[in-house]
Amino acid sequence: MIPTQDASARKREIDEKLKQEQDTLSFIRENLEKSDQLTNSMVSILSSFESRLMQLENSIIPVHKQTENLQRLQDNVDKTLSCMDHVISYYHVAKDTDKIIKEGPSGRLDEYLACIAKIQKAVEYFQDNNPDSPELNTVKVRFEKGKELLEAEFHSLLTRYSKPVPPILILDMIGADDELDTQEEVTLDHLPETVLQDIICISSWLVEYGRNQDFMNVYFQIRSSQLDRSVKSLKEHFRKSSSSSGVLYSPAVQNKRKDTPTKKPPKRPGKDDVLDIEIDSYIHCISAFVKLAQSEYQLLTYIIPEHHQKKTFDSLIQEALDNLMLEGDNIVSAARRAIMRHDYSAVLTIFPILKHLKQTKPEFDQVLQGTAASTKNKLPSLITSMETIGAKALEEFADSIKNDPDKEYNMPKDGTVHELTSNAILFLQQLLDFQETAGAMLASQETSSSASSYSSEFSRRLLSTYICKVLGNLQLNLLSKSKVYEDTALSAIFLHNNYNYTLKSLEKSELIQLVSVTQRKAETQYRELIEQQIQSYQRSWLKVTEYITDRNMPAFQPGAKLKDKERQMIKDKFKGFNDGLEELCKIQKVWAIPDKDQRDAIRQAQKRMITQAYRAFLQRYTNISFTKNPEKYYKYRPEQVEAMIERLFDTSA
Repeated sequence: MIPTQDASARKREIDEKLKQEQDTLSFIRENLEKSDQLTNSMVSILSSFESRLMQLENSIIPVHKQTENLQRLQDNVDKTLSCMDHVISYYHVAKDTDKIIKEGPSGRLDEYLACIAKIQKAVEYFQDNNPDSPELNTVKVRFEKGKELLEAEFHSLLTRYSKPVPPILILDMIGADDELDTQEEVTLDHLPETVLQDIICISSWLVEYGRNQDFMNVYFQIRSSQLDRSVKSLKEHFRKSSSSSGVLYSPAVQNKRKDTPTKKPPKRPGKDDVLDIEIDSYIHCISAFVKLAQSEYQLLTYIIPEHHQKKTFDSLIQEALDNLMLEGDNIVSAARRAIMRHDYSAVLTIFPILKHLKQTKPEFDQVLQGTAASTKNKLPSLITSMETIGAKALEEFADSIKNDPDKEYNMPKDGTVHELTSNAILFLQQLLDFQETAGAMLASQETSSSASSYSSEFSRRLLSTYICKVLGNLQLNLLSKSKVYEDTALSAIFLHNNYNYTLKSLEKSELIQLVSVTQRKAETQYRELIEQQIQSYQRSWLKVTEYITDRNMPAFQPGAKLKDKERQMIKDKFKGFNDGLEELCKIQKVWAIPDKDQRDAIRQAQKRMITQAYRAFLQRYTNISFTKNPEKYYKYRPEQVEAMIERLFDTSA
């Protein structure tokens, strides 16, 4: 059983909790009642607000719509006013731009183009909206005036700033290709950058809005003149430099040049020097034209519309190109006149020029790409003319060697090398620098199928055949000329000298290699010819040596008494030898053998042959008494005979 005390306490505790719960319940009920009251009040307020809001909406919406209409009307008014201002501005364009247009675009191109743009818009407005209005004519006139002044500015800028390229700069530009060390490429600034930009800007406007191509004609005419003047100034530079310092190159390339174009050391003034300068000048002018034309095309691409560039460039280069081609034609004409007067050495001026033209042709063709066929054909036509006249000169030179007349007064009295020989060899040697050019000349005249696509080997064989032909003609002519001499020994010396000179000249140069292409035994044949002439010459001494032979002479015993007839026979032999020796030495002393080795060899051979026979002769008659005056017949000792022979072919002795 639970004690009574504890039960009472437990009961009190439960009663207290019950009372607390009842109090809480009462509080909750009171709050719920208050909440219901507040809810009812809020519902009433919201209902009242909703009613008022609906009333407000019904009042505001019409006002809003009215305001919106008013705003739209206001916007329309503003737009109308703006349009009116815009339209009115077109009527004022002519007046507003009058001063700027009259003063022109110089120095303020951007501002000027902005004025032109305004005028252009006015033209478009009146054309679209009021084509019959007088204002349209006014702005049209103003637009045309503005365009005219832009064209004038284009012309003025080009004229004012287009200057010929200085010769030294052109030479630097040409020399840049030939420098041993790779250097920065020489570029040309034809126009100041700001001027170029203005010109580009004007040309762009004229193309897009001006609808006028006249400025392209203006451009090519002005630039064409400058290109031609640049080339001519280089030519004048050569003329002046050649008459003063002789230095034709700028310091930048003076010490770096290779062999294109050729640069010869300064020589004394004379006809050949002038000719060399003219050749060098023309070669440089050709190279200059290519470089300048390339530079002109680059400049042109910035200024001229793409579809007009080739045609404009074609027109631009015509004057300078025509002048160069005319000068080339004059060179051909001069060569033709030289051939007519048989001055074949003058024709050699064509060779370095033709060589350079053919070397430059690929670059030429590239520069002229896209130009008219007539323009492209100018250089090939000049090359063909030069090849034709060059081939004609070569053939006529060969014929002239063959047909050179045998004139007694023109023959060397001492039997030395004939002028015909030295001229022929010199001419052939000068061809060595232009082997490909000369070979191509000859090949260009061939009509056989093999020549239609000739190779370098084919042209080399043609040149070899030609050289052999000239040498063959020379040999035949020399043989004919040698017959002019009455003395066969002198004829032999003459032929010997000429054959020897020819052989030595061939061996000293590459001519012998060219000859051997088609005639492998040429050296051997010349040596045989030379030896034949030496033997022919030596036969001239037989009339001396025949006196000191034993032929038709009886055997004499030492101490035996001779008959008068026998004594006379011996005397005649001594006298014949002495007189013959003196006569030959006197005659042959003034003959010449320029080649020292040959001269010495011939002397030595003669000394051996004569003194050997003379010593034997003297020995046979030493102890035979055939005269009371032996000094009269023993006139020369063997050493003296050798000394006399040693003085042969020595005009200074």
